[in-house]
Amino acid sequence: MHDPNRIAGLIAAQAHAQRQRLQIAAAAGAVVSVAAVCLLGLSGWFITGAALAGMAGMAAVQAFNYMMPSAIIRLLAILRTGARYIERVAGHEAALKALARLRPQLFDALASAPPERALSLSSGETSARLVQDVDAVQTLFVRKSAPWALGAGSASSALLAGLASPLAGGLLLAAMTVSCLGVMVIARRLSDPAGKEAQIAVGALKDRLTALEAVAPELKAYDLNDWAVQQAASAADRHDSAQIALTTSAGWMAVWQAVVTAAALAVVVLVTLGAPLPLTALAALATIMGMESAAGLVGALHQNGAAKEAVARLDQAAPQVLPHDGTRPPPPSLTLIAANTNLRPPHRLGLSGPSGAGKTTFIERLIGLRDAHPGEVVMGGIDIASLSPATRRARFAYAAQDVRLLNGTVRDNLLLAGPGGDDTLWRVLEDAALAERIRAEPLGLDMPVGVNGERLSGGERRRLGLARAYLRTAPWLVLDEPTEGLDAATEAQVLKALERRLVENKQGLILVSHRTAPIQICQTRLRIEAMAQDGRVVVTPERQKAVV
Repeated sequence: MHDPNRIAGLIAAQAHAQRQRLQIAAAAGAVVSVAAVCLLGLSGWFITGAALAGMAGMAAVQAFNYMMPSAIIRLLAILRTGARYIERVAGHEAALKALARLRPQLFDALASAPPERALSLSSGETSARLVQDVDAVQTLFVRKSAPWALGAGSASSALLAGLASPLAGGLLLAAMTVSCLGVMVIARRLSDPAGKEAQIAVGALKDRLTALEAVAPELKAYDLNDWAVQQAASAADRHDSAQIALTTSAGWMAVWQAVVTAAALAVVVLVTLGAPLPLTALAALATIMGMESAAGLVGALHQNGAAKEAVARLDQAAPQVLPHDGTRPPPPSLTLIAANTNLRPPHRLGLSGPSGAGKTTFIERLIGLRDAHPGEVVMGGIDIASLSPATRRARFAYAAQDVRLLNGTVRDNLLLAGPGGDDTLWRVLEDAALAERIRAEPLGLDMPVGVNGERLSGGERRRLGLARAYLRTAPWLVLDEPTEGLDAATEAQVLKALERRLVENKQGLILVSHRTAPIQICQTRLRIEAMAQDGRVVVTPERQKAVV
């Protein structure tokens, strides 16, 4: 069931875990604002006072105390610089540590989600959500110091302006309130929609680029490079338009702040004209820095729309994971209701049928990669539709027809299925008729396979996927077109090793193939004709062989 607050809960948990760093960043942000306001205000007072003393004559110059103000100015400058460094380091460290923990949690939630959710996103869109959207969430951590900086800057600037005139302090607070309210309105009207569109557009752009990159050889072969460039440019134009709108909203925020700052400065100077000139200068410069202390809040509001959309998109990508339905998986016996067939390891079931009839869909339902259809298969007396995908997957080792490989080494790709020493890895490669090819490489098991196995042929990728499935200990071995693309000699070698492994491990086999040789090793053979209107597969028995 989808939990709309799942990602918000994860973010809140990480904010709690990083609360010490966030508190340090907030305190440092407050010190930065106070130091900046006091530094500029005191500098204005000091410069004006020194000028007036100089104009008053040598006696006034001798009496003017410039040592203490200059020392305080240096102290404030050091405080501002040091606190700014601490704020940035603590705030960004908290954000980066939180995101480093958030990404694996999101990936786990996505991988463990119900199949219709996990399979609904393309690889490009999934990548965008795990990278760009998580990056956008960073602002939720960094901006936590903004209210403290604004509050400290407002209080200190109002107090300094109040030294010249209490009315000036009150008017300055009113101006800062107006400035913040105006920025909030601009953010809601302009920044939020633009930020939302920017997050959606970057996902669409990455999705389009990933799709085009996947078919790059075909684009070249059919001379479609210009068309691909147009496709990429169209997606990029949408993203650029959103970024332009977002930048424009930041410009309007800056214009509003400048107008309010100018108005506040004029008002403060007017109401402090009767005060000593150094105090008027102090109030004027404190006003400028007080208004500037809202910069952090402005930046946070400017990114708020993107952050909110990122959280919403992450919620869609990683809903609440279905609970596991028990500590122990059910017995591995299978009953195919449509074919009235009962199976138990080490039985071997062969599935054939026309292309597109639903063979791959059927086994993906069975092993938990798709939602199971009620009343289609029973496992250990339990309808698989009532079992969680995790429970079903625990009973099967699977070699898919469309093999996906990590951009890593042969070893990396094999070890995805489970732990194993070099001897074990070489053994499964031998059984997959791939050991000779890998031994011919100088790096052996540490040979890189390239992006999705591009350094291997199609048949070699399929056999590497088969070897990976051999490493997984499960009652049932499920193979989808395991010998497709292999020559007859290699196919015979693979099937001979497969039969030996099945006997040694007492493992059951569910095999999908269009080829005669693989199907012949199966005791029960079923033909999947089509998918019925209710979604169930239409199955007809071919013939039975005696159980070995």
